[in-house]
Amino acid sequence: MNINLEELTTDEKLKIMEALWDDICRSAPDFASPSWHEKVLKERQQYLKEGKDRFVDWDQARKDIRDSIK
Repeated sequence: MNINLEELTTDEKLKIMEALWDDICRSAPDFASPSWHEKVLKERQQYLKEGKDRFVDWDQARKDIRDSIK
């Protein structure tokens, strides 16, 4: 399979990434995250505890990302 990425819009690329991620989540439930993920998650938990970070609704996060690249 060949995909010419240069011909896709950013919106199309994001939609493809979302579709791929959804498919991976459904078809590979036993997939193991890389070991460095644990370190990043612990750092983010600490930032939350210290009030240096906050959660953002996923729909709002996607909108913010899309708006930032237009």
